[in-house]
Amino acid sequence: MKRLFLGLLCVGALAAAGWLLSAPHPLYAREDWRAYEEGGDAGRGREVFLVGGCSSCHATPGQDDPLRLGGGYRLKTPFGSFFPPNISPDERDGVGRWKVVDLANTLLGGVSPDDAHDYPALPYTSYRALTFADVRDLMAYLRTLPKVTGRPPDHRLAFPFSIRRGVGLWKRIYLSKPGLTPDPSRSPEWNRGRYLVEGPGHCAECHSPRDFFGGIIASRRFAGGVTPDGKSKAPNISQSAKGLADWSREDIETALSLGLTPSGDSLGGPMAEVVRNLAQIPQSDRAAIADYVKGLPPVP
Repeated sequence: MKRLFLGLLCVGALAAAGWLLSAPHPLYAREDWRAYEEGGDAGRGREVFLVGGCSSCHATPGQDDPLRLGGGYRLKTPFGSFFPPNISPDERDGVGRWKVVDLANTLLGGVSPDDAHDYPALPYTSYRALTFADVRDLMAYLRTLPKVTGRPPDHRLAFPFSIRRGVGLWKRIYLSKPGLTPDPSRSPEWNRGRYLVEGPGHCAECHSPRDFFGGIIASRRFAGGVTPDGKSKAPNISQSAKGLADWSREDIETALSLGLTPSGDSLGGPMAEVVRNLAQIPQSDRAAIADYVKGLPPVP
């Protein structure tokens, strides 16, 4: 009986510790939302939207308008199927009632307005590098888009991945500190490219392999991975022989603006939509991305 009691006590203590360690921690207090609402440039927010590829997952399937963000695109993963939400400015089904702090807590911390963990199908592990100014600009742009009614299906996840609270423990392993400190030893262009690639562009999310728990394998970052639809592979974009070692910065810029490789092939699959988005951002940003990617260390 004593051993049983001690066993139950240990289980209870572990459960309590897990509950505490997995608690959501929003970065910004919602009651302070008024302090963060002023400002916001929708024009600059559009550029963040394009680099972030928001329409790729959040556009309503079955129609051609990438700005109708009703969500519902099915993301098949080893853990189950995720259905990205409606992020149109609809007050009932979308983010029409969200404040800037709500979007900031979601993108920078993976915490929803109702203080629940967001699943990392939303790449907040990369978006965490976003500046607050870019988040505010993005919200200003989202508010200009058409309202879309309707909500996508609930996620279809196998146990234990269906326990959302468990994401809190996952974050303790894979979520880095917010922000991205510039490297003063590198050029402004390189630092800008690093921010775009590692932050809003979230390039590593597709172009890196993942471990058993779905986290990016740090030692093989940019060595290639599986695309979000699970149907194809994203190539190695490091400077290895199997990657982009033979590509020049100009080659990378051309691929990002026209979708053409040095050999004359066209970039297809999910990358085709990435190209359509990046073709609309300032040329200086594409050049910065190329500069940073060309400087990535070789990873086999």
